[in-house]
Amino acid sequence: MSNTSYRRENSVVQSVVLFVIFFAMFLGGIFAFSFWSLESFWHAFGPAIAGIGLCSLSLIIPMSIMGRTDSAGE
Repeated sequence: MSNTSYRRENSVVQSVVLFVIFFAMFLGGIFAFSFWSLESFWHAFGPAIAGIGLCSLSLIIPMSIMGRTDSAGE
C-alpha cells in the first residue's frame, strides 16, 4: 500500500461546468424534436437528425471519451 492520498479526477467546478454543457446539449436535442413535422422530406428529417445527434453526443462523449473506461486495473 502506498501513502499517497486519494486524488479526484475532476474538481467540483469542472464537473459542474461539464454537466451544464452536456445537459444543455441534451435539452437542445429534445427541443429540436419539437420542430419535427411530417409534411415534407426536409422538414421531417432535418430536426430529427439534429435531435438524435445532439442527444447521442450528449450521452456518448461523457460516457466514453471523458469517462474512465480504462481504469479496470487500478
